[in-house]
Amino acid sequence: MRIFIALDIDDSIRERIRRFVDGVSGFALDTRWVRPESLHMTLKFIGEKPAEAVEEIKRALATIRGEAMEIAIRGFGFFPSAKAPRVFWIGIESGPQLAALAEAVDDVTSRLGIAKEDHPFSPHLTLARGGGGSGAPRRQDGDGPNRRFQRLQEKLAAMATPEFGTMTAREFFLYQSQLGRGGSRYTKLAAFELK
Repeated sequence: MRIFIALDIDDSIRERIRRFVDGVSGFALDTRWVRPESLHMTLKFIGEKPAEAVEEIKRALATIRGEAMEIAIRGFGFFPSAKAPRVFWIGIESGPQLAALAEAVDDVTSRLGIAKEDHPFSPHLTLARGGGGSGAPRRQDGDGPNRRFQRLQEKLAAMATPEFGTMTAREFFLYQSQLGRGGSRYTKLAAFELK
């Protein structure tokens, strides 16, 4: 089972993002756009695990005592940089609770033999991928100038910074990712409350 841990986003924010994508996606046709219904804030990607390990991960995640938090979704950027764009994303702003939750998830899963993250937590929502390779924020071999996002970058430079809204995250989820012809499909396997 291919799994990851993430926060969901409110439907009203998802709809604002959908309208934004409808308005800009035509400026980056050679990219793979994420379906708005698939958007989520990844806390940790785990990958393939057998069913028994998934149950163990659920038990570990249930021990986390995180706090509910306000999250603002605004702005945009490119990974690893605007000059060598591989991923187009929108930003997530929150207080220290979000990074603390990501760290707690990393800690409890590392006790189960899952590798700790080797880069700082960088909260974002991936909207589009331009070419092969990972959606990871850090620079990778082969990164360089990528013209797939050039028209989009020109269009965005003329726009005001987009504001998608603010929400309160009251729970996080363990998801299953199933790869398919139309892209990945995500299923919530378990929910964990944030007080």
